[in-house]
Amino acid sequence: MTFSTDAPTATAAPAAPARPSGAGSDFARLSQRISAAGLLDRRPGYYAVRLGLVISALLGGGAAFLVLGDTWWQLAVAAAMAFVSGQVALVAHDLAHRQVFHRRRPSATWGRLLGNLAIGMSYGWWMNKHTRHHANPNHEELDPDVAPDILVWSTEQARNSSGLARFIGGHQALLFFPLLTLEGFNLHVSSLRALRSPSMKNRLLEGALLVLHLAAYLSALFLVLSPGKAVAFLAVHQCLFGVYLGCAFAPNHKGMPTLTGDERPDFLRRQVLTSRNVRGSRLTDVMLGGLNYQIEHHLFPSMPTPHLRHAQVIVRKYCAEIGVPYYETGLIRSYREALAHLHRAGEPIRRQRKAT
Repeated sequence: MTFSTDAPTATAAPAAPARPSGAGSDFARLSQRISAAGLLDRRPGYYAVRLGLVISALLGGGAAFLVLGDTWWQLAVAAAMAFVSGQVALVAHDLAHRQVFHRRRPSATWGRLLGNLAIGMSYGWWMNKHTRHHANPNHEELDPDVAPDILVWSTEQARNSSGLARFIGGHQALLFFPLLTLEGFNLHVSSLRALRSPSMKNRLLEGALLVLHLAAYLSALFLVLSPGKAVAFLAVHQCLFGVYLGCAFAPNHKGMPTLTGDERPDFLRRQVLTSRNVRGSRLTDVMLGGLNYQIEHHLFPSMPTPHLRHAQVIVRKYCAEIGVPYYETGLIRSYREALAHLHRAGEPIRRQRKAT
């Protein structure tokens, strides 16, 4: 196991004191503190309100779309619905982690209703991909989120890149945010492609809900709007949706140390050392859906979102006690670090191009 040196080093913490004998792993002791504080308890009232607000926003956006009719003012509705779609995706994320319901069935039912039916993103596909990410965050061979696809995440990936990744890789930092405009479309395409996978559970249900969403969405656009306005609405909605989701997820791990090889650090260090927290206000919590507490979320994925802020105090103190670096920064700084990392990762491609 090696940590990539392409990423910045997290803020140092004091040296670890001696461990109490027989007290279990570092994570077990942290988990005891979190449990004792009641931070793993469900928050049904919070999620009832949040689900109600998200569903109301969806219905309100649909009503505004129908009332306005064939007008260019619909582009404002498209922009607003991009934000609403992002909030729906963030709630679906919480459902996939069973933060809302303890049991799998209601979590999957609501996840498919909000994911597949409401925004056209496969709950089953995304949950499978995200589960693999949580198990091995920033591991270049095991985490699908840092697999070399369009972008490369390390100099080693850059040296071995080909095709589109090699074409883009040298200037991927400049292209990162423009590429996010395609992420909304990519989520729909990837969701449909995943239906061909034998590992996809409930493929008929997932597929039926995705097709129903696409049929209703496209029919509404082209029945209410003229073709030009319908295409413009589609572009604004999906492009801004992709940018919003990308901006919510990019600060979490991009630019943090990556792992390679077969060996891995213990669970606590694997999650903390590869994650970045983003400082901010309650507005930041809402806009990022609690993902700004990425360290706490990775340590306790089923912890309800409103508890993450309180868990941060315990986790940060505990990491200082045992000498594990705990890194947090501001939102803009997190984007700068992610872009700087992408630029460094693409260096071998730029160097090879200059040599030819």
